[in-house]
Amino acid sequence: MKAKYQEKLLVHKIQQNGDTESFAILYDLYIQKIYRFNYIKLSNREEAEDLTSEVFLKAWNYLIGNPDQVIKSFSGLIYRITRTTLVDFYRQNNKKEVSIDDIADIPSDAGIIKKLGAKQEAERVLKTLKKMKREYQEIIVLKYIEELSTSEIGDILGKNITNVRVTLHRAVKILKKLLD
Repeated sequence: MKAKYQEKLLVHKIQQNGDTESFAILYDLYIQKIYRFNYIKLSNREEAEDLTSEVFLKAWNYLIGNPDQVIKSFSGLIYRITRTTLVDFYRQNNKKEVSIDDIADIPSDAGIIKKLGAKQEAERVLKTLKKMKREYQEIIVLKYIEELSTSEIGDILGKNITNVRVTLHRAVKILKKLLD
């Protein structure tokens, strides 16, 4: 709870004063998470780095350009910007989401990899995840890799908490079935 209050305070400082130090703190908190999210979707280190930079630039411009806008959750904002930036990237480059063949490039602190305990099992799960529809992929990544709460996922996806829980339940059920 204290962390959310601190994030809101940092966002307020950015919006009102253009405080670059506050943005640097938020950047440090989210850079690895956003990079990991982009990398899982793109499977290309350079493209993931470029998109991550673009996301943070868009976040800065949005906060500075909307000083009166109330931001309930910075994580919700940054992931929404990330999702729309990815969609724009796919449209621009006419690319499909690519499968993850090189699991070694994913940062080793990814929560799901730690939980699975074995690189081969993680690779199998991530490859299986790519076979699922995009909505299910995103919700599983946000919940188990990014370790976001159900309400944060709802903010990001524009869904209510009940809808998020139902979708997550279905996604996990399908993932388990595909893994068996």
